[in-house]
This record gives sequence, structure tokens and C-alpha cells, in this order.
Amino acid sequence: MDEGNPPRATQIFADRLNSLIRMKAINGGGVTNEQIATELKADNPQLKVSGAYLSALRTGKRSRPSTELQIALARYFNVSITELMDIDGPPALDADQLNELGVRSIAMRAVGLDSDSLSTVAAVLDHVRRLQGLPEVDDQLNRPSGGRDISADG
Repeated sequence: MDEGNPPRATQIFADRLNSLIRMKAINGGGVTNEQIATELKADNPQLKVSGAYLSALRTGKRSRPSTELQIALARYFNVSITELMDIDGPPALDADQLNELGVRSIAMRAVGLDSDSLSTVAAVLDHVRRLQGLPEVDDQLNRPSGGRDISADG
């Protein structure tokens, strides 16, 4: 591999991020990396992002943004994680990303529960999502209403 060029997956993400920023600029005026970072942090104060980091992602100098940043960017641009991360297919969430999100911990607690108990757990999670202002999940599509992909399978 040419050391001057980023790996293909990194370049795909950089190209996609640049494309989304260009589309946002066309639809509503130009935005800087710093403005995007500020807006992302306004919605999620714990998010670790800066204009400089977004610049590094856009140029392919950095790769593998955190899962939280992926979700925040997908919401910011109103696209699915799949659309943001990989044009050719769904993103693969590895064990570290599932642990980072706390998903694995919740899933492990659900192992062995009967269907009635699983329905109760799903209802509780739906209620918590509503309390936090998150969209409802369409169980048939494994995505919140509005099209954002949330599953590891796409």
C-alpha cells in the first residue's frame, strides 16, 4: 500500500463525510469543521470532537471515529450509520463497539428470557427511548422511525 494514501475504508469514510458536508452547504450555506463540532457537542456535551479532529477524518489522516461520534454525525446529517460509514454495505460493529455502547451488556441480560419477558424488556427500552426523545424502533426493520440504521446487520 502507498504510505501517502489512506486505506480504502478510511478514504470511503472521508469521501462520504466530505460529500455530506458539501450537500449541507448547498442546502443551507457553508459550515466549517468547528461549527459542526460545536453543534455536535451542543446535542451531546460528553462527545469528544473538535474541528481539527473532523478535519483529520475528512482528509483520511484519522480513521475509526468512536461509535458515539458516528451516531452523532449520522443524526447531524440525517442519514443512517450505514450511509455514513460504508457506501457498499452495512457497518460491522465489533465487540469493543458493542461494549462501548453498553449494548452487549443489555443483550447478555436478555439471553434465556422467554418471549413475554423479552417483550417486557423491549417495552421498558421503548419507554426510556421516548423519555430521551429518541425515535421509536421499527422491529421489522431494526431501525428507528425515520430510517437511521441501528443494527449490526444493517
